Amino acid sequence: MASQCHVRSISLPSRSHPTTLKIQEELNKLKNWEASPTSTLGTICNGLSGVQELYKCLDEFLSLQSTQQTLSHHRHEKWVEELLDGSVRLLDICGDARDVISQFVENVGDLQSALRRRKGDVCIEGSINNYICARKKMNRDAKKLLTAMRKMENKAAASPLLDQDHQLSTVVRVLRDVNTMSISVFQSLVCFLSTPVLKSKPSRWSLKFMQKGAASCEGKQENVEELKNIDFALSAISSKRADSEKMQVAQKGLGALEVSIEGLDHGLECMFRKLIKTRASLLNIVSH
Repeated sequence: MASQCHVRSISLPSRSHPTTLKIQEELNKLKNWEASPTSTLGTICNGLSGVQELYKCLDEFLSLQSTQQTLSHHRHEKWVEELLDGSVRLLDICGDARDVISQFVENVGDLQSALRRRKGDVCIEGSINNYICARKKMNRDAKKLLTAMRKMENKAAASPLLDQDHQLSTVVRVLRDVNTMSISVFQSLVCFLSTPVLKSKPSRWSLKFMQKGAASCEGKQENVEELKNIDFALSAISSKRADSEKMQVAQKGLGALEVSIEGLDHGLECMFRKLIKTRASLLNIVSH
């Protein structure tokens, strides 16, 4: 899974606390996840699960007395403000992504219900058009999220590493690397949400448009395939009178998509709670 979001190596010495080494281990697992050549709904769910494990370790790290003393002692410095700002921005992105995903789950469910009822071609085509409109809105919302994450990336890249005492540099690097990896996972999810809508069998022009729309999400072509297949199935039953076989193909694809999207929705809900807990911990530490 190619990503433009790179986590700088912590390069921790052997005397580092076991909790810090656990964070490095989880980061390494997620780096391997990033390096995967394909990105599907299943791998995105795995990425969200991996970040949740990362935040469990981060909770332990923030509970260490040495971490709390370091953050409290430097609470008025710019890098602490940047970390707090990053934590709230991650919360905003996660919350917005949850809203988009939840709405998409509802749209997919509504279309499935319409296909099951099969009250006529006009009714089915209207439901498909509603789904397509919802997809287009999801695409626009996702692009806004991608823009927000690029700004976070650029700001993080401009922040210099602090080559001071070991404890201070470790705390800063751990928190920055966790934030950076979180952005990478969210980017993978949002790239899925930004998949262009294809309403008919792909022509040479439409394939070029699809590739252009996915250009900002390098290495995420499998995401395009998963939604593109649904688009083609729906096109087959809306362009002419739907036969039973085409209807079953569309229903089966939508059913599988709904299950996968619900998995993403659950993963984002868990991630949101982790982010709230982490921000609360940070605020509690720097306020004392």
